[in-house]
Amino acid sequence: MTPVKQISVFVENKHGKLSSIARHLADNGVSIRALCMADTTDFGIFRLIVSDYEAAEKALKAAGVTCSVTEVLVVEIEDTPGAFADAMSLLADNSISLEYVYAFLTPEVGKAYIIIRVEDNAAAAKVLSDGGIKIVSQDEIKANA
Repeated sequence: MTPVKQISVFVENKHGKLSSIARHLADNGVSIRALCMADTTDFGIFRLIVSDYEAAEKALKAAGVTCSVTEVLVVEIEDTPGAFADAMSLLADNSISLEYVYAFLTPEVGKAYIIIRVEDNAAAAKVLSDGGIKIVSQDEIKANA
């Protein structure tokens, strides 16, 4: 199993905050590969898969931005109707609950990447791998940036 490191950034719901975070990453040579934003009234959680999570974490913390690193699974599925449903069924059929999921840009035509957060990455990776679904590594993400 090869979990991928995800950066979670806590963002105040104020004009220009997201722009500032994106600029800090860009200025430090970090490429954003996938993103998801969940918000509440006062703040949001900006989840990112990036080309270099260590550089991203260092840049954001140096800028005074509150962030954390979490392990998630990135899986590759066919970009066809039903492929996502099949992957989710493998997890559901094995009583593995999702905390959240979002999509990922992939350089390969006909493929799609999805990021999943579950309680037990190892169990989910085994179920998905046994079901013929590729688990994408941190090195593959860095190489494709």
